[in-house]
Amino acid sequence: MSATAARTPAAARPPAAARTRIKKPPVEPGLIPVPGDLLDWRDGSHFDRWQDRTCALCDQPTPMRSHAGEPVHKSCAEAWIAANSTEARLGRFASDAQAGRRRGDDHA
Repeated sequence: MSATAARTPAAARPPAAARTRIKKPPVEPGLIPVPGDLLDWRDGSHFDRWQDRTCALCDQPTPMRSHAGEPVHKSCAEAWIAANSTEARLGRFASDAQAGRRRGDDHA
């Protein structure tokens, strides 16, 4: 505890319920890859480090999540897009939007 907080009476401090965390905005879905291409899921919101859930496509546990929060392996989603190219256009699985991407930001 800091010295300032120790000197401030408890009644003068805001209650715990009044303090809010700044919530990160959800990741906006981008383009749907062409069948056979890879999904770009670089954002950390696609990974749930606290809980594995059953993949919607292969019934194995996975920490990965789609943009809609659906538990799915990235490789299963890519295989589903390749097998269901017509349905894939509806946007069940999509890459991350790359609005602010720089030229040298490919990490490859």
